Amino acid sequence: MNTLIAIGVLAVLVLVLEIINLRKVVIPATLIGLLGILGYTVCNIDVTQAYYNNMFVSTNFSNAFSSLFIALTIFLVALSKDFYKTELSKISDYISLKLFLLMGAMCMVAFGNMAMFFLGLEILSITLYILCGTDRKNIKSNESAMKYFLLGSFASGVVLFGIALVYGATGSFDIVTIKNLAFSTAMPVWYALGVAMIIIGMLFKVAAVPFHFWAPDVYQGAPSLTTALMSTLVKVAAVATLYRMSKYLFGGLSTDIINVIVVIAILTMTVGNIMAIRQDNMKRLLAYSGISHAGFMMMALTALSTADANLFYYASAYAVAGIAAFTVLIAVTKNKDNEQISNFNGLAKKNPLLAVILSIALLSMGGIPIFAGFFGKFFLFSQAINNGFITLVIFGVINSFISIYYYLKVIVAMYSSTEEETATIEVPLAYKVVGVAAIAINIIIGLCPSILLNLIP
Repeated sequence: MNTLIAIGVLAVLVLVLEIINLRKVVIPATLIGLLGILGYTVCNIDVTQAYYNNMFVSTNFSNAFSSLFIALTIFLVALSKDFYKTELSKISDYISLKLFLLMGAMCMVAFGNMAMFFLGLEILSITLYILCGTDRKNIKSNESAMKYFLLGSFASGVVLFGIALVYGATGSFDIVTIKNLAFSTAMPVWYALGVAMIIIGMLFKVAAVPFHFWAPDVYQGAPSLTTALMSTLVKVAAVATLYRMSKYLFGGLSTDIINVIVVIAILTMTVGNIMAIRQDNMKRLLAYSGISHAGFMMMALTALSTADANLFYYASAYAVAGIAAFTVLIAVTKNKDNEQISNFNGLAKKNPLLAVILSIALLSMGGIPIFAGFFGKFFLFSQAINNGFITLVIFGVINSFISIYYYLKVIVAMYSSTEEETATIEVPLAYKVVGVAAIAINIIIGLCPSILLNLIP
C-alpha cells in the first residue's frame, strides 16, 4: 500500500513541478522517485498484508507484478524526453498520466474487493484513452483513441454488469467471501453468468480471440510510446488480473470452463500468429504478436493453484523483450511517416547496436534459447503437460515455430537487404541505455530463471 501511495504522491509532484515552471526536472525526478519506489517494493516483496477492510491486499504475487510494472514504467519514462521533445510544454501531463496508469495496474493485481478491482481497471483504461489520442494532429491517433474508448467502455460495462450479478448471487464484493461461498454452497445461475461477463470483459482487455479485433488498429494509430505501454505493461497487467480473478471466481463452476479457456488460448495463439505473417507494418506485426503471447500466457489458467511463478516469469520475459523491440521501433521510425518493415532494411549497417537489440528481442519472443522467452514457454508447457493438456502444448509448439518465421523476416531484412540510403541513424543515449538494459535483463533472467521464480513461492 505504501508503494501505491508513493506513486500517487509522485504523480501529483510531477504536476506541481509544471506549475512552478520546473519542467526540465520532471523526467529526472520521476526516474529517481520510481527507482526508489522499486527498491522499496522489491525489498518488501514477501510482505503479506490486507488494508482498508481487505480492499487492497499485498501478497508475493501482487508485489512481484507491481515491481515489474514499476520497472517497465521506468523504461517508458526514460524514453519520454526525446519522444516528446516537440511537446515539452505537455511533458508533465504525459508523465503523470503514465504514473496514474501505473497506480491502476497495481490496484488490478492487488485487489481484495471487486470495487477496488473495477476502480483500478477504470483508472488504467481512462488514462490509456487519453494517451492514445495525444497526437492530436494525427487523424490515426484520433481514430485510435475513439475506437479504444468506445470498445473499452463497452467492455468495462460488461465487467460492471458481471460484478453486479456476482454480488447479487453472493451478497458480497469481497473476493475471499465470494470464493468460499462458491466452493461451499450451490450458486444461482446468475453467478455463472456474472463470472462469464467478467471474464469476457477481461479477455477484451487482454486482446484474446475473439475480442482481439480492436488491438491492431489501436496499436497502429496510437503514438509509438503509448503502443509500447499498451503492449507491455497494460497487457501484462490484464493477464495477471485475469489469472487472479479466475482463481477466486471459478470455484463451484463446471470443469468445462477450463476447456473453454483452452480453446480460447489455442485460437488466440493461432490467429495472432497467422495474421502477423501477413503484416508489413511493424506496429501491427507486434500487435498480432502480442495477441499470440496473450494466448501463451493464458496457458497459466489451466493450473490456477500452481502457475503464479511461471506466469510472472513469462510476463517479465515478454515485457522486457517488448520494451527493447519498441525502443528500436521508435528510434528507427521517429522521423518517418509510417512504421513499415521496409524502414528496417539494412539497419545492421546504419546502426549495428539497434539491429542487435531488435534481433535479440525478437528471438526471445520467438522462444529461442538462451533467451528468457524460451524458458518462459518451457515452464508453461511443462506445467500444461503435467496437468494433461497435451493438445494445448502441441498447438503452443506449432505456434512458436510460426512466430519464428515472421520474426526472422524482420531480422533478415535488417541484415541482408540492400538499402540505397546508408546514412547512420543517430540514437539518443536514453534509447541505447533502455535497449541494452532490457536485453541484458532478458539474458540474465534467461540464464538464471530462479531470480524471478523464487520471488513467488
